[in-house]
Amino acid sequence: MAIMGKTQPAKTAAIEEAKKILSEYKEFIFVEYRGLTVEQITKLRKSLREKDATIKVIKNNFARVAFSEMNNDDVAQFLSGPTAIAMIKDEANESAKILFDFIKEAPSLVVKGAWVENEVYDAAKIEALSKLPGKKQLIAMLMSAINGPAQKLAATLQSYVEKLEKEGPAAAAPAAEAAPAPAAE
Repeated sequence: MAIMGKTQPAKTAAIEEAKKILSEYKEFIFVEYRGLTVEQITKLRKSLREKDATIKVIKNNFARVAFSEMNNDDVAQFLSGPTAIAMIKDEANESAKILFDFIKEAPSLVVKGAWVENEVYDAAKIEALSKLPGKKQLIAMLMSAINGPAQKLAATLQSYVEKLEKEGPAAAAPAAEAAPAPAAE
C-alpha cells in the first residue's frame, strides 16, 4: 500500500520510523495489552530483552502501512484495538514462552497471533510453539546425546590404561604376546 500524496509529513515520518524499527526484526507476536500496569509492561520488556526481543506499541495504522510496504499484508488482521508488537530477532518460541508465562501472572495480556518464519500463526499455534525447545536447547540436547557414548568410551579406555599401569609392565607383555604375529609373505 503506497503512501497517498495527501499524507501529512509527520505521518509519513512516523510510518518510515515504524518501517525502520520493524525491518530490524524477522518475527513478530501481536498482543493486546489493555489492563497492564506500567510496572508489568516494564517487567515484560526486561524479560524479552534477555532473549534479544522487545515489545513496542506502534499506532495500528502506521504499523499496517509499514508492514504493507514490507510486503506483509497478512498481519493486518492483528492490528486492531490496543496492540503491542513483540519483535523478535531470533527464536520466536523463547519469546512466546515468556509471553505465555507472563499471562499467568497478568491475564489481561492476550496473544492475538504472530508472524513466524514467514507464516501467520494464530494464538493456539503460537502457544504450541512456545512449548517447544528452542534451537539452542535442541543443539545442546543433540550434543549431549552424541557426547554421552563418547564419554563412556573414553572412560572405559582410561580405566583400561590405568589398570595396565597399575599391574606394571609384566601385564602389558603377555597382552602383546597374545596378539597374533603378522603373517609372513
